[in-house]
Amino acid sequence: MSGSSGEQAPAYRSILSISDEAARVQALNEHLSTRSYVQGYSLSQADVDVFRQLSAPPADTRLFHVARWFRHMEAILGGACGRGEPFGRQASKGRRGQPQWSPPAGSPPCKLRLYNSLTRSKDAFIPQNGKKVTWYCCGPTVYDASHMGHARSYISFDILRRVLRDYFGFDVFYCMNITDIDDKIIKRARQNYLFEQYRGKQPRAAQLLEDVHAALKPFSVKLNETTDPDRKQMLERIQRAVELAAEPLERAVRGGLPAEEAARCAEVLLEEAKDLLSDWLDSTLGSEVTDNSIFSKLPKFWEEEFHRDMETLNVLPPDVLTRVSEYVPEIVNFVQKIVDNGYGYVSNGSVYFDTVKFASSERHSYGKLVPEAVGDQKALQEGEGDLSVSADRLSEKRSPNDFALWKASKPGEPSWPCPWGKGRPGWHIECSAMASALLGASMDIHGGGFDLRFPHHDNELAQSEAYFDNDCWVRYFLHTGHLTIAGCKMSKSLKNFITIKDALQKHSARQLRLAFLMHSWKDTLDYSSNTMESALQYEKFMNEFFLNVKDILRAPVDITGRFEKWEDEESELNKSFYDKKTAVHEALCDNVDTRTVLEEMRALVGQCNLYMAARKAARRRPNRALLGSIARYLTHMLKVFGAIEEESSLGFPVRGPGSSLNLESTVMPYLQVLSDFREGVRKIAREQKVPEVLQLSDALRDDVLPELGVRLEDHEGLPTVVKLGDRETLLKEREEKRRVEEEKRKKKEGAARKKQEQEAAKLAKMKISPSEMFLSETDKYSKFDENGLPTHDSEGKELSKGQAKKLKKLLEAQERLHKEYLQMVQNGSFK
Repeated sequence: MSGSSGEQAPAYRSILSISDEAARVQALNEHLSTRSYVQGYSLSQADVDVFRQLSAPPADTRLFHVARWFRHMEAILGGACGRGEPFGRQASKGRRGQPQWSPPAGSPPCKLRLYNSLTRSKDAFIPQNGKKVTWYCCGPTVYDASHMGHARSYISFDILRRVLRDYFGFDVFYCMNITDIDDKIIKRARQNYLFEQYRGKQPRAAQLLEDVHAALKPFSVKLNETTDPDRKQMLERIQRAVELAAEPLERAVRGGLPAEEAARCAEVLLEEAKDLLSDWLDSTLGSEVTDNSIFSKLPKFWEEEFHRDMETLNVLPPDVLTRVSEYVPEIVNFVQKIVDNGYGYVSNGSVYFDTVKFASSERHSYGKLVPEAVGDQKALQEGEGDLSVSADRLSEKRSPNDFALWKASKPGEPSWPCPWGKGRPGWHIECSAMASALLGASMDIHGGGFDLRFPHHDNELAQSEAYFDNDCWVRYFLHTGHLTIAGCKMSKSLKNFITIKDALQKHSARQLRLAFLMHSWKDTLDYSSNTMESALQYEKFMNEFFLNVKDILRAPVDITGRFEKWEDEESELNKSFYDKKTAVHEALCDNVDTRTVLEEMRALVGQCNLYMAARKAARRRPNRALLGSIARYLTHMLKVFGAIEEESSLGFPVRGPGSSLNLESTVMPYLQVLSDFREGVRKIAREQKVPEVLQLSDALRDDVLPELGVRLEDHEGLPTVVKLGDRETLLKEREEKRRVEEEKRKKKEGAARKKQEQEAAKLAKMKISPSEMFLSETDKYSKFDENGLPTHDSEGKELSKGQAKKLKKLLEAQERLHKEYLQMVQNGSFK
């Protein structure tokens, strides 16, 4: 080869600059006469550029260098097809070039959209920093046992968090707070302390009665002033219970009963009057409680209980947990900066947020979440707390809509030092200060219950944006829906207040989670027997599928037997599988619609069940690989939702009681051996006609193994299916099966008895001679002819022709029946 690409380029640029085509071809011929352009010729981009200027080889034979070069270029670049193609598509050494490739158009990816309370619409979810998601969730105020309302929020947020992390692949940093300084906590802690002090003094019966009557007076006033029907009902119930408990003690005191009897009555009264006495003691002695440790004992106890409940419910712990009591210095600094920025003011040792000034600022807006609620004094006062809505406190505000950032502590309240005197944090400020300390000036997600939107979250937004002087402290606000109990608001007065521990006595954590998954996370969920029955049936439906697939996968095959030829049925099921996966993805993108996801999963399992049933009817094994893939996908999705708690490759794992042992993997090999042995024994028993052995085999299946949580399913012509499940569930199934069988037996006996009675009645009728058929009916007829056929009615009136004709037909029918009876007697078929 002569000349490199670098050497060719200047010459070619000179040739290309010639405007006259004949002169350009002549120059090219002279240039090519100095080079070798046969096989092995070093092709350059410059060659291609010049070649594209020529429409055909020159006709002038003196320009044979150009003619040869032109044909050579055509061969290399694929002739005319090479014209206009990029140099990178060229072939070499005379071969044709690769055809141009274009990527498939595809379909646009489905984007995750979440219902954002800030816009009241589903917005595309776009984190501020790539795949990292910062999330703050309002935690509980720990002064009592966690209830199903808490479960509603924290299970729902756990599902959302898992879906974002484990399905969509976001890196979620999840923060949650514990409110351990609050008006409710202060009052409850104070009351508990004073009541225990009172109980410890062991008041005499007469003193206890006097105190109870004293406590009933303000209690009655509060009862009369209460307008809320549910609360009024609860207070009335307390009053009745106290009055009923006081009567035996009063009789004991008047009648001079033994001290032991009086002490027993006093203990009953103390227990019934606990709430009433606690309130009374707090109103008289509450201001004397000053030790901060008294106010920390109660929330510490209930926080521990809350964490235990969440662990039992398989709710993931937060990445970081904040407590108000640990962030008081940060809260003080946060409040101070709001004051410095001009949006807070000090009044009588308390600090309030200036909502008027904030709302009038061009950069800010107050009431972003629920603007229509701004000015709702009842909601605002509930947000401030029972200890903070006295007349003197309300008079400290510039506007009724202003809310406390910092509260000056009154006697009987915990306090911390600050620039404005001793006090304690307001409710709303805690979340702003703690979330900002961890997540900065703007977070991706803030979550909480629906009832926290106003005033809590609206006030959080206002004070945080006043601190940072921005308008984007939260990008997406997610609020979980309410929880009702059998259609009613949860209330102690209605006796439908259900703690998480109470709920877990009736249903498993998985069943509760499935119930929540079957409803939208942002809508009201009704916790009722119907809701839970649907969850139980769904769990049973899915578990049966997993057990069936496990049995299929356990069947021994060689390594090549794992892969079987697909027929139309497998192709159809696989297409449906991928269609359902697409539908699941679209549902999750649509505001994490788990309700639709579970329905799509149910439909997929239904199609698998039809496929397996068809294979079973044809005495053929279903395709292992396909069913295994589907079962593993469904297992994965249930893991994503937190409905499968432990490590499990397929289906719901079975654990030993109080053990982390995977019972299924441990005992199944032994159960399979037992099943095979039983099947062999049954075969011999049938061949040798030994019914006793068959009965023992059935007893093992129906009575013994269910007690151990094992179910055997015998199928004619197919191996016995072995399933390991929950003992209680299997025993309930057994009882239900026996109940159904007993109903069938009774129904069969009833039908047989009815048939026997009908036959007896028919026989009795057949025995009657036609001539005697009507003679006994003297209440209807008074005269008869020689054949026993009535002629006159009971009043002596002659029967009409129509009546006579009808009776004659009946007589003729009876003649036929009686003749049949006589024939049976003659033949000896009836005696």
